[in-house]
Amino acid sequence: MTDVKHSGSLNATYAAKRPDEVAAVYDIWAETYDADMSAAGYRHPTICLALLARHLPRGAEPLLDAGAGTGLIGEWLAITGYPRVEALDISQGMLDKAGAKGVYTALHRLAMGDTLPFADAAYAGIISAGVFTSGHVGVEGLDELIRICRPGGVIVLTVKNTLWDAGFAERIAEMEACGAISRLEETRPYASMPGETDPVPSRGLVLRVN
Repeated sequence: MTDVKHSGSLNATYAAKRPDEVAAVYDIWAETYDADMSAAGYRHPTICLALLARHLPRGAEPLLDAGAGTGLIGEWLAITGYPRVEALDISQGMLDKAGAKGVYTALHRLAMGDTLPFADAAYAGIISAGVFTSGHVGVEGLDELIRICRPGGVIVLTVKNTLWDAGFAERIAEMEACGAISRLEETRPYASMPGETDPVPSRGLVLRVN
């Protein structure tokens, strides 16, 4: 079990109704986020890193860490051979922590789900861990990630089953059917935080933009 502070922060993010509410929760949580998620056994970053390394060559650039938080994945991407990674997050507090790690080439304070101010095909790869979940971003955020990922590039993301069953799976299938993407890999459902009480699993996906 995680401590009360972590459980309260997590529940608050799930309960948030507007982007500014989500940002405010994460601004407050930023100071203890890394330690809290470590205590919860947070799996998304490790799984996403493994999936990315399997499908995107070392040295591919630039990458976008969409929903970077405090930069947990960014540190590992730098270590494993992806030298140019940009961070996007809705929370300035989280981005401040991510920037302090010195592994990102740019920081973007933006909300996913709206049009993003990036050119078509701007990125060789995109990684988005723990973003497509309750109280955060729904399927409306997917099309923009596909737009800004270059043909042949890969998008690695996690999706909570509540979203998967509420339209996400259908949208993925539609985009596969029209040839926009190919599903390279899909993990079996897993608990993203074994130390938490949330029983709803998530899955990891790897999509190639065609």
